[in-house]
Amino acid sequence: MLKHLHQMGLRSEHLYLAGVASIGLSFLSWVLSKQMESAGIDRADRWGIFIGEWAPTFVALGNGLRTYEK
Repeated sequence: MLKHLHQMGLRSEHLYLAGVASIGLSFLSWVLSKQMESAGIDRADRWGIFIGEWAPTFVALGNGLRTYEK
């Protein structure tokens, strides 16, 4: 999988940036869900947690690609 990602042109820096961006997106989705939906804070929390779980995945893939790049 790492070889395929590398061949597609992805680098470890791209995945690290995606991890940082997903943290910001998690906060943004929580705020927007809280303000725009009538479902309450529970749904906003679920959206924030769902997107927030992407960050460790991106960082782990970034670490794997960094190892593959060396």
